[in-house]
Amino acid sequence: FLNNGQLPPIDAVRIEEMINYFSYDYPLPKDDKPFSVSLELNKTPWNESHELVMIGLQGKDLDPENLPLSNLVFLIDVSGSMKSRNKLPLLRQGFEMMTNQLGANERVAIVTYAGNAGLVLDSTPGDQKQTILNAIRSLRSGGSTAGAAGIKLAYEIAQKNFIKGGNNRVILATDGDFNVGTSSTGDLTRLIEEKRKDGVFLTILGFGMGNYKDSRMEQIANKGNGNYFYIDTIKEAKKVLVRELGSALFTIAKDVKIQVEFNPNQVKAYRLIGYENRILAKEDFNDDKKDAGELGAGHTVTALYEIVRANSEEKFAGVDALKYQKTTIVADSNELLTVKLRYKNPDEDTSKLITEPLNVSEFNSTDYSSNFKWASAVAEFGMILRKSQFKNNATYQHVIDRAILAKGDDEFGYRAEFIELVKKAKELDNESTTGGIQFK
Repeated sequence: FLNNGQLPPIDAVRIEEMINYFSYDYPLPKDDKPFSVSLELNKTPWNESHELVMIGLQGKDLDPENLPLSNLVFLIDVSGSMKSRNKLPLLRQGFEMMTNQLGANERVAIVTYAGNAGLVLDSTPGDQKQTILNAIRSLRSGGSTAGAAGIKLAYEIAQKNFIKGGNNRVILATDGDFNVGTSSTGDLTRLIEEKRKDGVFLTILGFGMGNYKDSRMEQIANKGNGNYFYIDTIKEAKKVLVRELGSALFTIAKDVKIQVEFNPNQVKAYRLIGYENRILAKEDFNDDKKDAGELGAGHTVTALYEIVRANSEEKFAGVDALKYQKTTIVADSNELLTVKLRYKNPDEDTSKLITEPLNVSEFNSTDYSSNFKWASAVAEFGMILRKSQFKNNATYQHVIDRAILAKGDDEFGYRAEFIELVKKAKELDNESTTGGIQFK
């Protein structure tokens, strides 16, 4: 939207996806845990009277010499809606780059769907690159979109070639414009929920603009032990399908859930920034039947909580006193909160629990890490674009200044690109106000 000269619609701005687009410098996990947990507490840059808690997960890296065998099914939308330059032609380029990264440990099948679904390439070893490339280059668009039929066939092929203990995954590439057969989002998500029980994971690659069904792609990925990426340029295709291929394809933990318990002696109020479409009911945290997100090899996940300390004079709406329960005892502790994480190993159905407390004495409110500066800058930008009621003193210029300080080496230019997008938004929005904490 910004590159096309317009501010994005509020509902197109998902702050948690913006924050997690970037990688962060968290410590690698120790022992046999699949990820490490990092915590940081500092003043909220857009509201000095509040504080910001950053929770960071860092997935373990896999040894390139000992990667699990992979059974991949490319499920490619070749319907008429995919004709435009930034859809099927870009898709072909991206999949060609990905194919050149594959080896003998990976097998690839290609399923397409338009008026009906079909098998273009049966499961083929990844080192037979020319065979796979020829199949990709033969793809042409036309016809209506039998999305559900394609999904069913792709999962059948994945199940037929299933590798026990391996990486079994359907990679769906589409603009999401399903209009033949099962086409409602509810029907599609139920279909995906059923298929995930077979141990096949899902990656969704979204292409295009115009008729692009972004919210549908997000919901389907959420329901299918899946992850989701949007690709609009060849640079973005290279990021997802080449540079970050490991985190996109190799799951190290599934159904990863985060629950935070705040100490009422220390915290009066809190809010999670973003994740509106991913919030679990508190009783779902311990329910192993409830699906949640997956974590890929080497992948980072970052979440931010804005909090108000217990000694603040700020007023918040309360709730009625309990009629039947009178217990008001609160444990005496210097801990601000405890982060609880549940996860399952990719081939298991029983979750494991990790707990990590945050002690207020461990942090200096003037010592901001580069991780904190960057994540909070991205969050602040998202809050401005969403016109959040909590943005307080947030400004584009404040975001730009802090992002420049935290840009670091930026080997592939993703952070520099973010800064340029903020500048474009500032010009489009004609910002004139200033505020917030100034960083040095």
